[in-house]
Amino acid sequence: MVDYETHDYDVIVIGAGGAGLRAAVEAKERGLRTALVCKSLLGKAHTVMAEGGVAAAMGNVWPEDNWQVHFRDTMRGGKMLNNWRMAQLHAQEAPDRVYELEAWGALFDRTTDGRITQRDFGGHRYARLAHVGDRTGLELIRTLQQRAVHLGIDVFMECKVLRLLTDDDGRVSGAVGYWRPTGEFIAFTAKATVLATGSIGKSWAYTSNSWESTGDGHAMAVWAGADVIDMECVQFHPTGMVWPLSVRGLLVTEGVRGDGGVLRNSEGTRFMFDYVAPMFRAETAETEEEADAWYEDHINNRRTPDLLPRDEVARAINSEVKAGRGTPHGGVFLDIASRRTPEYIRRRLPSMYHQFMELAGVDITAEPMEVGPTCHYMMGGIRVDADTEAATVPGLFAAGEVAGGMHGSNRLGGNSLSDLLVFGRRAGIGAADFAEGRTGSPQLDDGQASAVIAAALEPLGRDGGENPYQLHHDLQQTMQSLVGIIRTGPELEQALEKLGELRQRADKISVDGGRAYNPGWNMATDLPSMLTVSTAVTQGALHRRESRGGHTREDFPTADPELGKVNFVQRQRVERGPDAPIEIGPEPLPQMPPELTVLFEEAH
Repeated sequence: MVDYETHDYDVIVIGAGGAGLRAAVEAKERGLRTALVCKSLLGKAHTVMAEGGVAAAMGNVWPEDNWQVHFRDTMRGGKMLNNWRMAQLHAQEAPDRVYELEAWGALFDRTTDGRITQRDFGGHRYARLAHVGDRTGLELIRTLQQRAVHLGIDVFMECKVLRLLTDDDGRVSGAVGYWRPTGEFIAFTAKATVLATGSIGKSWAYTSNSWESTGDGHAMAVWAGADVIDMECVQFHPTGMVWPLSVRGLLVTEGVRGDGGVLRNSEGTRFMFDYVAPMFRAETAETEEEADAWYEDHINNRRTPDLLPRDEVARAINSEVKAGRGTPHGGVFLDIASRRTPEYIRRRLPSMYHQFMELAGVDITAEPMEVGPTCHYMMGGIRVDADTEAATVPGLFAAGEVAGGMHGSNRLGGNSLSDLLVFGRRAGIGAADFAEGRTGSPQLDDGQASAVIAAALEPLGRDGGENPYQLHHDLQQTMQSLVGIIRTGPELEQALEKLGELRQRADKISVDGGRAYNPGWNMATDLPSMLTVSTAVTQGALHRRESRGGHTREDFPTADPELGKVNFVQRQRVERGPDAPIEIGPEPLPQMPPELTVLFEEAH
């Protein structure tokens, strides 16, 4: 038997990005014993990579903007697959969350009269992204981290959580994991648990996600019996770096296009005009000069084709490359050098300037960037109650990218950071309410904890088995080639077969060395999550026989109005054992009330 340390709290928050920090702050301010558990170092969460800004209808640049327009943009961007109540709460509460950050010390860029300024972003009718240059996520994390430290929240850094623990009534009662530097095991008991573990992108070969994004929260929720929805809806950001290969997929912020950058193919043509309906084009533009003049006259992106929703831009880039009009390295050109002065570019996009100069030897003030689609964001996730963020298993809450429903089938740029703030706070409130109402103290089930620990140790006790890095490589190639930006039924069937083979190989992984400072073992413990989530994504993609938002089926190229009325819900029946299959089926979307439905009729 392996020893493990134990800790007891009212609320534990797993994940220390924007959503996790905001949830922990809320629970701690309620006076509850709160712990923040993070896989990486505090302040290193993937949220720091968010560049463009926080979407909030503050009306500082366009007074016409309001929450109803933001709500409508979000629903349309998500192709109406969103949970309407989440989209409503998000649009209504985002401005207050931005002003709250400002009160806590965040330093946003300002208008000439001193208000928080806002920039254009794809899919938003008005300029509504509050930003700090192109380093907004870093400022958000810095501010929330300082708030958490000030409140005295207990932080467990470099602590990998393996599984959730449940009590006899099926309620989540804690979690078990290990310290990454030492390999020593640790268990938590808690009255309420919040998952804020982020994304799943490391299952694809080309991704903007960092190493932490292995789908741990999605998988742990499924293993605990919680529902997940819309797992097929994976967003491929249209602009990731394509060269050099060592950084392929690294994000190029949409802020480049928001500040005037345009997409061109290898012939120098601004091809996005060919991928929009005539009503959205420059009405009289016949030459590029006329199109540029029209663009400047309409710098808010209401009719700017380069700032269409991300799914549409990604598919357009994919089409140009397939048609032979791509760049030498398989992307397209993103040009801001010919449209803005070097001083403007360095001031507004400092991170992008340094990123390309240092990693690709490209001066973006003088030459275009090569960009292409990269796996970026997960719209699907844990099914939650819109108001409380409660999952379908008692005692479990979720916020941020691990939660589904808010973004439908496609997320608008900038909505992620406001999502973290709005629903991180609401998850903290929901978890605090549940913890305060839960009678008694959860007891640690040593049998459950020991079983999780034994499973984690198996690769270390096995000789001559599968290499975890080779298995990860094969998984990434499978997902990239068969479950990528364009999907077909036969390829998805093939992917499910390959994933089944990979699961069998995962049972034979062997790792040399001990538990301390062993990255091979860390990879081995990440693979079960990645395989579970990849299977759920593939199953969802196979069942959704239509193209909608980030999900594109080449064999079903149009949207099906009937499928637009359902979420595909997946769950694992835990009473059938740990190897029970993940079941999937359609369930109706929540019905939008008439007072919100009329907003779309008025716009039309």
